[in-house]
Amino acid sequence: MRIILVTGPGGAGRTTVAAATALAAAHAGRRVLLVSREADGVLGEGTAGLDVLRPDPAKDFRREFLALQERSAAALDLLGAAPFEDAELTELPGSTEFALLRALRDAAAGDHDLVVADLPPLPQALALLALPEQLRRYLRRVLPPERQAARALRPMLAQLAGVPMPARWLYETAARWEAELAAVQAVVDAPETAVRLVAEPGPAAADTLHTARLGLALHGLRVDRVLANRVLPAETPDPWLAAWAERQRGHLDELRTAYGSVRALPHLGRDPRGPEDLAALGLHDEPAADPRLVPAPRSAVDEPAEPGGVLTWRLPVPGAAKKDIALVRRGDELLLGVGPFRRVLPLAPVLRRCTVSGAALVDGELRIRFTPDPDLWPKGSVPAGRTP
Repeated sequence: MRIILVTGPGGAGRTTVAAATALAAAHAGRRVLLVSREADGVLGEGTAGLDVLRPDPAKDFRREFLALQERSAAALDLLGAAPFEDAELTELPGSTEFALLRALRDAAAGDHDLVVADLPPLPQALALLALPEQLRRYLRRVLPPERQAARALRPMLAQLAGVPMPARWLYETAARWEAELAAVQAVVDAPETAVRLVAEPGPAAADTLHTARLGLALHGLRVDRVLANRVLPAETPDPWLAAWAERQRGHLDELRTAYGSVRALPHLGRDPRGPEDLAALGLHDEPAADPRLVPAPRSAVDEPAEPGGVLTWRLPVPGAAKKDIALVRRGDELLLGVGPFRRVLPLAPVLRRCTVSGAALVDGELRIRFTPDPDLWPKGSVPAGRTP
């Protein structure tokens, strides 16, 4: 199953392009699922082979909250808390993001050939896609799984420490959240998942997509295609539109220089509505773009050239400048900043027994050098390269 995540700057026509992509694939005979809250007004009448999954944040929040309340009923009774009822619950900030993530997880578990997801604008989309990994890290720090091994000793430890130990239901809840987040992260990280960027050629498009490319590369997300939306025809009798079209072509050339193959979608002179308008955009069911056009991010640890030599961890950061990079090691983790984005990367076991000896930005890659620590390596052993 292929999964296409459609995003772009606000107002670039993401929902329209997502609907047109799904519709074109359905017309080609594929079983397609479109995940979108806003596509109804664009799609019009139903299409054979195309299903629409509409995330419902309010319903999703009520269901999850009531389930958590039921599981923790004993603890709430001890505190004298009055339980909430379904009718009085209103969704909280963040509910939309969690509902969309669960919809992606459920979509990937289905039997469709293609899933097209209409994501929020770029900044929110990048934060959304990074959320499962971040929350899993927080859970592991707050409730380390290994502490569950001491379950049988919990009453004794509580007496010795003089404070109550976390209850069993808390660990069970954390384990369930971990499993759900891991399932979502597996969908986002899958090699069949790709991000499709939509932008309207203009002064801000190149800068916005450049920043997005840094964030996507940092989180290991692959871009398979860039679509330039609402492109005016080159020939027009109106001098004002002709000047606008000329400026668009200049910005389109910038995008092609940065991303290789960029598909231009025509401006219809109106907001597309219904199957005929979506078909007029000229999208058709295509295989994934040549990965050489927009390289898939990869990271790897190079083996040392000689025994005891320096290992190099290569992390793609296409388009980054030296001033964009921030790098800090903290224990067995690497805190990496690229532009406005941050990510905490666990070190591979082979790198945990090394010290950071330097870093350099070379040809769109951040190359971090690690020197084996003789106090942590058995005498005569040779560190071998690993993929983090």
